[in-house]
Parts: sequence; C-alpha cells; structure tokens
Amino acid sequence: MRFLLALLILPTIGFAQITVTEADFGNAGDTARMSSTTDFTVDYTSTGTNFSWDYSSFLAESQTLLQFNGMSGVSPLVEFLFGSFAPSTYQADYFAEFDDLPIDQLDQLLPVYISNLLQFTKITADSVSSIGISIDVDGNQIPFRSDLIEKRYALPMNFGDSWTGVGFTEMDLNPFADIIWRQNRTRTSVVDGWGTITLPMGTFDVLRVKHTIEENDSLYQDLLGTGNPSWFGLDLPTAHIYEWITNGEKEVVLRIETSEIGGFETVTNIEYRDTYDPLLASVNNLNWIEASVYPNPASNELHVDIETTRLDYSLVDVNGAILRIGSLSKPTIDISNLTPGQYILLGQTDQGTLRVPFIKE
Repeated sequence: MRFLLALLILPTIGFAQITVTEADFGNAGDTARMSSTTDFTVDYTSTGTNFSWDYSSFLAESQTLLQFNGMSGVSPLVEFLFGSFAPSTYQADYFAEFDDLPIDQLDQLLPVYISNLLQFTKITADSVSSIGISIDVDGNQIPFRSDLIEKRYALPMNFGDSWTGVGFTEMDLNPFADIIWRQNRTRTSVVDGWGTITLPMGTFDVLRVKHTIEENDSLYQDLLGTGNPSWFGLDLPTAHIYEWITNGEKEVVLRIETSEIGGFETVTNIEYRDTYDPLLASVNNLNWIEASVYPNPASNELHVDIETTRLDYSLVDVNGAILRIGSLSKPTIDISNLTPGQYILLGQTDQGTLRVPFIKE
C-alpha cells in the first residue's frame, strides 16, 4: 500500500508548478551570465500548463555578464536620491546597465553625448520595481527618480497571476543641455504558463511570463535648429517580452523580445542563462553601435540611420544564410530582389559594428 501511494505521489512532485519569490531575483553583488542569439523563427507563442519548452539547440553569438551593483561607492547625488537616506520607496537594492531608454538612440540628433544608462531597482516581498534612472551626459552622471514607479514583477508569483505597472520619469538635462525627456510607459503582465524549459545550460522548472509594454515618450529640444525648443511626441511600437523564470538563478533563464509593427511581431532580442564560453570573448570586444533602419517593413530600399562614408554589409536570412555581401558609400541598400520575409542586416562602419533585423514586404 505504501509503495502504491509513493508511485501515485512521485509524478505529482516531478511536475508541480513552482512559486517565484524575491529570493529568486538578483541583488547587490550577484552576477548572471547571459548568452545572446539570433533566430527569427523561434517559437515564443506556445505555452500552457505542465508545458515543455525545448531551446537546447540555441547557438550563442555573444555573451555578457550581468552585474547587480550595490549602492556602496556611488556618487553623493546618487546616494542622496537612492541611498539609505532617501525615502524608503526610493531606497535601491541595486543598479544595473539597461537599454530600455530610447534617448540613447537619438544621440546623433542631440547636442550632447548620452551614455552609461543605469536602472535602479527595489525588491520587496511583494514586488520588483524600477524606481529611477541615471544617464551620463558628456561624461557627467545625472540621476532621476521615477515619479511613477513601474512594477516589473508582482510577488510571490504563481501561474495565472497578472499585474500592471505604470512608470513615468522626467529627465531634465539642464544645465548640461536644454533637453527634457519624459518616459511614460505601461507594462501589462500575465503568467501564462508553467512547466520545464531545456536550454544549452540545462533543464529548469519555470513559470512563463508575458509582458506587453506601451510607451509614449516626449522630447523637449530644438531639433529643428530654430532657436526655440519645443515638445516632440514619440509613440514607440508596442513591445512584448516573453520570460521564463525559475528558482535560484537570480535572472530569467530565457528572455525573448519582440516589436509589434502593423500587428506583426518581429523578434528583436534573445538572451538566455548560460555557462562561461571563452570563445565568445572576442565577440564581446566588438564595438557594437546602435543603429536603426527605415522604413521597416520595407519594399525596395532600406535606409540605415547612421552617418558614415562607407558601409560594408551582409544580408542574412532567418536560417543564417548570407544572401548578399556589399559595400556602399551611402547607407541605402537595394532590397527589391529579396523575397518577402525577415532578414538581418550585418554592417561594419568606421564607427563600429551593427546588427539590425528588418522585414521585406
């Protein structure tokens, strides 16, 4: 009888869904190694209960070490805004690099150099939240508290949970530049699956979370050169983030990001937890630069939004096949002969290396 009871219980234990708590997220001093890959055909929509996701065939193209930095040794202004003397709501547990601020993509249009974007995070028993940002303007670090704090995760997290986080941050760059950036975004999240995921690093029990982010930003600046700054609205495409989260790994084990244009989602980023690969060190040392293309989707010509006198490029399809190699003096590429579908533009300029996905319609 006891043996029969054990047989009945064991399958239930093996496939029980997990609960994610604050202990499963990184904190000051933690690190998480992440690999990145490119795969336009990756299945990010399939989900369910007791589901099995297999991404064991991922091939890493680059690797980074995500660092959760503690608040010791920060500048006096950062300490004042996010340190132990700040209001409890704004006392950060750590800060880390991030790239969810479109202002750095407009660097060529601004009279100052924007770099070193950092996000400050607070973790409690019931949430993980973004409480502020700092950016370097011509080498000067300027921190900003968020007026509305965006909840990234509601805790403890179980299958079926959902939440909404609204974030608003105003970044006034005066006196370094007469520029004001307002970031206004709404994150809607749902835990829409649970099961096991297999990655090159191993197999994990996970919860699957889908985030949908709507962002409407505003920029106050003299972009037209009239001497009279004015406000410009920036409605960004809807972004979707699909994440698989397990216990004890300090960071999601898989994150797939897409951008929605005309109701069609295009994969823009894939990163996953991985073990150290020394062969990828040279890839990490490349001087990657931010670049975009327009229109996207495109029919006949693809314009690369970057100033350069020479662009050495390759066009690659979703299977990794190189379709064309060329060199141009102007960043405009004829794609009229491509069949409709999804592609990657790989480029090298005197400024650095770029990689941009695009759609041929």
